[in-house]
Amino acid sequence: MARCNETVSVTDKELNKMQRDVEKHFQKVLEALKIDTENDHNTQETAKRVAKMMVREIFAGRYEPKPDITAFPNINDYDELYITGPIRIRSTCAHHFQPIVGNAWVGIKPAKNVIGLSKFNRLVDWIASRPQIQEEMTVQIADVIQEETGAESIALIVKAEHMCLTHRGVKEHESDMTTSVMRGDFREFPHIKQEFLSLLNGMKGFGGS
Repeated sequence: MARCNETVSVTDKELNKMQRDVEKHFQKVLEALKIDTENDHNTQETAKRVAKMMVREIFAGRYEPKPDITAFPNINDYDELYITGPIRIRSTCAHHFQPIVGNAWVGIKPAKNVIGLSKFNRLVDWIASRPQIQEEMTVQIADVIQEETGAESIALIVKAEHMCLTHRGVKEHESDMTTSVMRGDFREFPHIKQEFLSLLNGMKGFGGS
């Protein structure tokens, strides 16, 4: 057992058993909801599909190892800010198990090593693929990027829509949530943070564009 947003080490055999267990228990959820899965062609395989989706897809980040990331030496000692994004985020709210969908933007001042742009996407997806709350997800993404790049100065902004807000409760379809992490120079020097935010406003998908 572990917290919902923590990585769990499991074997393939254990993962297969987990999928069977989830299928069995979700079938009982359907029965508790008075859904006749034997005679309803729409839901006859629903428990099986949901189990596979949870274990192998939307929560896969809990059970898969961190992606292999190859770092390259920063041979030109490039020390200026660069930004990558939007990086698509698909996660799940731990409170109601509803989707969180949005984007992330990463700003970084490189250290001795750099990683390929696609590797940021892989790391973000690995962290996002588990049930959690956005605030903690943002910190975890920043942690793993900092770990892989060795950079002291990183900035991260996550902007996402929560289906637990749009599809239940107040059913508010115009709201989203923005979280950020600023470390190193982005936190210490306001002009560097402002440079990051200014560049970000011109990027695809940010600021309503």
